[in-house]
Amino acid sequence: MKPSKEQVFIQAYGDHEKSLLKRSFFKLNNKELANDLVQTTFLKTWEYLIKHGKIDSIKAFLFHVLNNLIIDEYRKKKTVSLDLLMDGGLQVALDDKTEMINKIDGKTALILIPLLPEKYRIVINMHFIEDMTLQEISEVTLQSKNTVSVQIRRGVDKLAILFRVNTENKKI
Repeated sequence: MKPSKEQVFIQAYGDHEKSLLKRSFFKLNNKELANDLVQTTFLKTWEYLIKHGKIDSIKAFLFHVLNNLIIDEYRKKKTVSLDLLMDGGLQVALDDKTEMINKIDGKTALILIPLLPEKYRIVINMHFIEDMTLQEISEVTLQSKNTVSVQIRRGVDKLAILFRVNTENKKI
């Protein structure tokens, strides 16, 4: 028996809400706004499902809608001062030196991703941060799985070079 639209939607909500929130928060760094965009994503998806009746890959569709909402948000984004961030609870805690170095290296890698060419940056974010499969990425980007795989590999190679250059510059 074929599941109803409501069942498909409820299943998609349960399966993908957390990953959508993670993606949205990662891109916006604002929990309330991230939550609003995810809810809007599900609302738009529901409207599309009712109007058109079928979505081939619900996860790819949800991430596509969310990415468009995030882009819209970036276009109207305002700057936030460091004082406001510190008033909001931003703290830099110095604990174990090794743990701090590992956190810095991980954050450095995340900071370097935007320096990649766009075609690599997009697929690396989708694959490693959003945990999307090659098939899902190929559906979102309208490229073959092989092309996506090559772009991820080349992007990782370029990221490794950027990381080495960044690390070497800090040692000087």
